[in-house]
Amino acid sequence: MAFQLIALYNHPESVSAFDKHYDETHTPIAARMPGLRAYTVTRPAASGQRPAYHLAAVLTFDDEEAFNAAMGSEAGQAALADLANFAGAGVTILTGPTETVA
Repeated sequence: MAFQLIALYNHPESVSAFDKHYDETHTPIAARMPGLRAYTVTRPAASGQRPAYHLAAVLTFDDEEAFNAAMGSEAGQAALADLANFAGAGVTILTGPTETVA
């Protein structure tokens, strides 16, 4: 069963600084994690109101074992350490098995 990490980033003070660091620095680091099968990013839009989060990232691995290996890798550790460089407004990390229902 696939295993995912979902990162929900709060709204930063400087959207341009956050987006620049995320796109140019953080994403290339995280994308190097071994066993990463898919990496999607959504910048939510809400009609007439502010969305709950600035950005949501979903990283998919084959299974929990592959996820754990990726997080323990040099790239995984670098991605975790990099959060302090741009996610000062906070990030919620969710992990777990994924089931496709439709």
